[in-house]
Amino acid sequence: MQAQILGLLTPLMALLFAATFFALWRAGGLRRYVLGFGIGYLFFAAGYLLTHFLPGDAFYTFHATQIFYTIGVVFFAASTCERVGQQIHYPTLIGIYIVNALVLAIAVSATDDAGPRLILINIGYGAMFLVGLVTLLQSKRRNWLDLAIIALTAINVADFFIRPTLTVMYEQFVPAESYQQTVYYSVIGLVLGVKSIAGAVLMIGATIAEWTTRVRQSGERDPLTGMRNRGAFETAIGDLLVRAKDEDRALSLVIADIDHFKQVNDIWGHQAGDVAITGFADLIDQTVRGCDVTGRIGGEEFCIAVRNCPNEAAERLAERIRVAFGSLKHADLGDDIRLTASFGVASARKGESYEQLFRRADEALYRAKGAGRNRVGNAETTAAVDAVPEPPSTKRELFETRRAAAG
Repeated sequence: MQAQILGLLTPLMALLFAATFFALWRAGGLRRYVLGFGIGYLFFAAGYLLTHFLPGDAFYTFHATQIFYTIGVVFFAASTCERVGQQIHYPTLIGIYIVNALVLAIAVSATDDAGPRLILINIGYGAMFLVGLVTLLQSKRRNWLDLAIIALTAINVADFFIRPTLTVMYEQFVPAESYQQTVYYSVIGLVLGVKSIAGAVLMIGATIAEWTTRVRQSGERDPLTGMRNRGAFETAIGDLLVRAKDEDRALSLVIADIDHFKQVNDIWGHQAGDVAITGFADLIDQTVRGCDVTGRIGGEEFCIAVRNCPNEAAERLAERIRVAFGSLKHADLGDDIRLTASFGVASARKGESYEQLFRRADEALYRAKGAGRNRVGNAETTAAVDAVPEPPSTKRELFETRRAAAG
């Protein structure tokens, strides 16, 4: 009776965990791996129930339960790897299942002893988790949650390889028809229950941590461009300034401002202005490196904190963005309209605060605008800002013409 109750407790817990993951995924709009955990636990529950209710001596029992357990393991291992940006090797998992199923078929037909069948099935699951463990170890993520998940995966590998053999050695012979009354069945029910709880608690904790991070980041992001807002950018560059000082590395700041932007809103409307802003933001994100920090700090004003970048290289970066934006088409403005942007560049000096660095870059930006716009000003040089011819399509006369036509 105790074994029967324990046999039902494990699938009920798995169903509860599956529902929890489904609810977290739906409510939080979280990544696909959370849904994968829910599907994995759903198949685990189905496998546990089949093991509990199907006759132990039926030839199809072990094959049926193997299919459900295998699908659960694949979803769980693949989702664990996807969480850290790694993709598990599915052909290897499929190959393990096929070989295991063929050998299991031979074992089922050869003997009524359930021991060899249990060892074979569990070795297959252990091999699948081993593939997941190797994949996880290739990830560069190493916070405490990642390490805990790696440890849990390693425990699963060891458990599936060692526990069945030791238990069968103790039982010596496990009759298939009385499998559910054996010590092995009680042990596996207890172990699977403990592992289900431990795995679910850990993964639910990781999911909630991601949800919390996403909520926090959503408050730090500009809703139109997805870039950091002013407060988040200032916090990020403050941290970068400290790191640059500690590592004795260069840090440069680029401020960019779209020219004549008010006239864009006045003539073509705010929707067209939003399209121009998102186009400029996308161009910036495509041009900078992953280690750089970008932010929208005003209506049409953007900042780029360029890590480990001396002044000349930061100026060249600004120039590349300026040239690319000058040739960018904006669907809502018409094929003949090109917008431009002006830039200010400054590099952090020893002991300089963000406010001081920003002020010098901002002054360089205004010098660029005062010199005619569509150019890059550099706070570290005393030379006059080189004149850059403004495209005819952005001259004030064209704006006035468009304004009159719109009126």
